[in-house]
Amino acid sequence: MESMIDHIENPSKITSADIVVGIPSYNEADSIYFPVEQASKGLNIYFPHKSSVIVNVDNCSQDGTKDVFLSTPTKIPKMYVSTKKGVLGKGRNVRNLLEVASGLNAKAIIMLDADLKSLTPRWIKYFIEPLTDGYDFVVPIYLRHKYDGTITNNIAYPMLRTLFGLRIRQPIAGDFAFSGRLANCLLLEHTWNDAICNFGIDIWMTTVAICRNFKVCQAFMGSSKTHRTKDPASDLGPMFSQVVGTIFEMVKIFEYVWKNIEVSRPSVIYGFGLGQTGVSQEVTVSTDLLHKSFISGFKEFGDIWQQVLMPSNMQVLQRLSDVPPDEFHYEDDEWVRILFDFTLAHIYNTSIDKEKLMEALIPLYYSCTLSFVNRVSKMDDAETELYLEDRTRRFEESKYYLVERWNQLAKNNGNRKLYQMLDGQSTDSE
Repeated sequence: MESMIDHIENPSKITSADIVVGIPSYNEADSIYFPVEQASKGLNIYFPHKSSVIVNVDNCSQDGTKDVFLSTPTKIPKMYVSTKKGVLGKGRNVRNLLEVASGLNAKAIIMLDADLKSLTPRWIKYFIEPLTDGYDFVVPIYLRHKYDGTITNNIAYPMLRTLFGLRIRQPIAGDFAFSGRLANCLLLEHTWNDAICNFGIDIWMTTVAICRNFKVCQAFMGSSKTHRTKDPASDLGPMFSQVVGTIFEMVKIFEYVWKNIEVSRPSVIYGFGLGQTGVSQEVTVSTDLLHKSFISGFKEFGDIWQQVLMPSNMQVLQRLSDVPPDEFHYEDDEWVRILFDFTLAHIYNTSIDKEKLMEALIPLYYSCTLSFVNRVSKMDDAETELYLEDRTRRFEESKYYLVERWNQLAKNNGNRKLYQMLDGQSTDSE
């Protein structure tokens, strides 16, 4: 893939760095100064003898992001890197970060969201320490409100854990650390696509790190994550399709990995664990909007649901269509099978446009979110986490359903000759 860098501003003329902290952005003039300040403090306090640089990888923001970034007082030098005007996508910014870090021969790279409000200098320490112990990819763990991260809770975390066998709680956290070795691998990875160049980047990096056998761990950040949040019932834009579509593509690409994994295993975790205290950021949910999306989904996408879902799973939706919002609830294995059916359709059903397929999944995702809210509404964050752990175990127990359907569809869609040969049947006449 060709370089996406349009221009670089390097006022300190940095040519090499041991540590690179990258901040992807697009129109973040009102927030980027804070992560820049905190990153500089962390590098100065905990790694004063290492050469470091803070890099703003930007989509040529028009709101003054570059000016705010470069003018923020820091003891650590800064670089500004941008795509061309109008060329957007977080994944493109991350690719530029990887390219710059590789060019600087960085040993450690940290990626931080530009809208972080809870970042402390210690986060830099917590991210770097596992890398010095030989880990290649560090995923943060932090307190989050039980309604924050519903795509993570209902799709990304259980799918990643069930399929690829490693329990990474925040696989689309937005903030990560990786070794120079992994950065070079990601640059050369052949699976880049348009979704990954946008919001699919986080789940892609996590999945590739696991499936390419890099050493992956988690680290407690010591505080909650505070950033911009939105109602889980609000418009998802392209983000949902890019994240979930990337998950489905990774299922296809790494079949040789997940089909041989029977149970998940915990990852190594740095830090002081679930004993951390703090107040998570409040998130409100419009349950009526979630329910309306599900009901209207029958009219708009009912035909697609009929094509995608096994009859027993379609019956679940028909039953729930008569249930009032405050009583709406999936049994754990029901949502698992619906999600697995859509995974299989994304890969094997060529009669449905992939974009339309993802649009058809959104009302069901909203309905799963409604079910989740109803189940945990009276639980605190810790109790909710225990519920999620139990539910994710149901995902793992239902993996056989995906494997059995996958094998049958593979046999019917492209592997017929192979199966005939394995069965001892001749294909000479074909």
